[in-house]
Amino acid sequence: MIVALVGNPNSGKTTLFNALTGLRHKVGNYPGVTVERKEGQIGEHLLIDLPGLYSLTPHSPDERIARDVLLGYLPGSERPDAILNVVDATNLERNLYLTSQLFDLGIPMLVVLTMNDTAARRGRPVDAAALERELGVPVRAVVASSRAGLSELLESLERAAVPPERRWRLPDALEIEADELAGMLTESHGLEAHAARAEAVALLGLPEGEHHAEGLRRWKPEIREHLARDWDSLAALGLDPATAVAEARYADIGRIVAHAVKESSARPETTSEKLDKLFLHRFWGYAVFLGLMLVLFQAMFTWAEVPKGWIEAGVGWLAGALGKLVPAGELRALLDAAVIGGVGTTLTFLPQILLMFLFISLLEDTGYLARAAFLMDRLMSRVGLHGKSFIPLLSSYACAIPGVLATRTIESEKARLLTILVAPLMSCSARIPVYTLFIGAFVPNLLVAGFHIGSLGVGLTLPAVVLFGMYALGTVMAFLMAWVFQKTIKGSAPPTFLLEMPPYRKPDLRTVLIRMAEQSWQFVARAGTVILLISVVLWGLSA
Repeated sequence: MIVALVGNPNSGKTTLFNALTGLRHKVGNYPGVTVERKEGQIGEHLLIDLPGLYSLTPHSPDERIARDVLLGYLPGSERPDAILNVVDATNLERNLYLTSQLFDLGIPMLVVLTMNDTAARRGRPVDAAALERELGVPVRAVVASSRAGLSELLESLERAAVPPERRWRLPDALEIEADELAGMLTESHGLEAHAARAEAVALLGLPEGEHHAEGLRRWKPEIREHLARDWDSLAALGLDPATAVAEARYADIGRIVAHAVKESSARPETTSEKLDKLFLHRFWGYAVFLGLMLVLFQAMFTWAEVPKGWIEAGVGWLAGALGKLVPAGELRALLDAAVIGGVGTTLTFLPQILLMFLFISLLEDTGYLARAAFLMDRLMSRVGLHGKSFIPLLSSYACAIPGVLATRTIESEKARLLTILVAPLMSCSARIPVYTLFIGAFVPNLLVAGFHIGSLGVGLTLPAVVLFGMYALGTVMAFLMAWVFQKTIKGSAPPTFLLEMPPYRKPDLRTVLIRMAEQSWQFVARAGTVILLISVVLWGLSA
């Protein structure tokens, strides 16, 4: 079977995917689009990790790809045979809205309940058995980070059930229009009955501002004309289709939650709420953020030194071995200049790059990255950027290319373009060797803040402060150029910044290491090959 892993962002979907597939997965892009495609084997089944989405009404390229895969619209991607729907127990009502839409597709489903332990600590545990009775499909509770419940989940995957007929109903006028439009979609576009009905409800329920959205172009002119007439006739009846669809779904979701959630009388203050008083504070929040950045740069100069020495020793050994095996001459000179001098030198900076990727992965997995984005929105909104620009710009510290690709989650076209234009100004990992070379040559290793244990200094050193300053300079210039571009580029105004604050979680070390290994290998494979080629060309020109 082809199994699609579907769920809201921050629902534990990626952790579950890594727990199920481990290192037996590959990452690429969907055909024709720069949206990441992750797939891996679980037994005899192919598991596809779709981008996170809140509903099947897409607002970004990521969400559009996920919707198109589920409906079978994407060329080169088969429609899935089954769905693993990841549902976060701490946000059950919101997560079940997507579940309600997935039910309409008529694809066999299994609901995976995550974070129920966190929900229990908050005084709102979910009864998985009761939820299964109400939904009519298998429900399995898991804790992916500790692999609890995964074996039961895999056994149940074979028994994924087709969702029952929907229990919610639209107003009569809207039901009639939805049935009529579904028939037209089946007749003119050859859609399967369930997919046609789901698409008809989604099209009729488009918010008014999206009636002329780009996604409507896929439909034939008669469909678009019929839709326009439907919207006019429903408006004449005083009926807002978008509101009516949402209210009908949430009424059914409310009934399900009432049976499945055991609400306690007293709701304790959560650890996340306590920590947010510090991390989102108007002063201390920024102080903590800057402190974390300083810790990173200090680590890049101290912790990375030992493995860097190992790699340098290995490169030196390789150079000596080549000297014994290859006689002096042009081939020896080429190997020394290109392989040892180019690629070998690049590899010595890999520990610092690994630390950068490790740091970003830990921030993301703990839930702090969303808080940092919220803090930075106050500053970035003044230069035309969006709060969601923070994560692409932070990713650009590692490499500007994935930073540019990450902008696809920004809804505002203007904010997306501004972020793309300034992302290369952030100091990427390829500049780390340049910075460290010059800092090592010109900046004395003095202790700025800390103490000495004998001859060993422990604390903040001057090279780390200078490296922090280099990164700060690039960030300030990026903000300055964004302000200049904002004055000259026309486009949509940045939308209101809405961002989900995930609960603080203990990071899953396995997931962090897998992600760090993937990104580091991409750096070595891409940068290493380019540097090798340029080193060969430079050697040829000099020779």
